Amino acid sequence: MIHLSQAAASEIGRIKSKQQPNVLFRLAVKPGGCSGLFYDMSFDETIKVGDQVFNLDEIQVLIDATSLNYLNGLRVDYSEDLMGGGFRFHNPQAIATCGCGNSFLTSNQ
Repeated sequence: MIHLSQAAASEIGRIKSKQQPNVLFRLAVKPGGCSGLFYDMSFDETIKVGDQVFNLDEIQVLIDATSLNYLNGLRVDYSEDLMGGGFRFHNPQAIATCGCGNSFLTSNQ
């Protein structure tokens, strides 16, 4: 299961409102970054074969089957500081993360 904080859900909703109204929020894991994998967030108009759909705080979140293996238990938060706002990822499967917090390593890699 994936968890969105209220702040993350609000920010996703705010960004989504600037897109087409029927887009869905997609969360994925892709190879790359400092630690081997990174989080990828985008908006998509279609649910693809193999996608899991989660309804979280009125946000429909799409996750492909491969990414779900790395994201189970993930908590996504959003916060602002003097450097600006950003999403923060808390992944219980990560055994290492880079300084930016967007790239991670798991024991499954």
